[in-house]
Amino acid sequence: MDVHSPEQRSWNMSRIRGRDTRPELLVRRGLHGRGFRFRLHVRNLPGRPDLVLPKHRTVVLVNGCFWHGHDCPMFRLPATRSEFWLKKIEGNRARDAATAAALLSADWRQFTIWECALRGRAKIGTEAVLDACEDFVQSDSNSGQIGGNWGAVA
Repeated sequence: MDVHSPEQRSWNMSRIRGRDTRPELLVRRGLHGRGFRFRLHVRNLPGRPDLVLPKHRTVVLVNGCFWHGHDCPMFRLPATRSEFWLKKIEGNRARDAATAAALLSADWRQFTIWECALRGRAKIGTEAVLDACEDFVQSDSNSGQIGGNWGAVA
């Protein structure tokens, strides 16, 4: 059972934004401080990536574990309206996969940073995430990700 009234839950959910989130701002500040220059939410790229590094032909996605259904301790399917949330999160996962394929076919490299890498009990810390991102940008890999105890995967 939900602890909030429908009006309170609606108000809470309306405050959640898809861009300029705290994890995204941490990554943006950190990469900029390391000398990387990027564009934000480029509309003409599939999925409107969070960060686009044109010089390196790389996009960086900062994904929330709940909204993208990450297999980590930070994701828990809500007990109320489970079917709705399951359908929504599966749709997000399918869209993420289609976006990744479209970016790859357009010769863009993709690095995904999961929210759990930056916060929660499984966090690995901002500096470690930025190090992994910097290593990826300077590598030849086409895709990679970092999140919690799961580490970097190239």
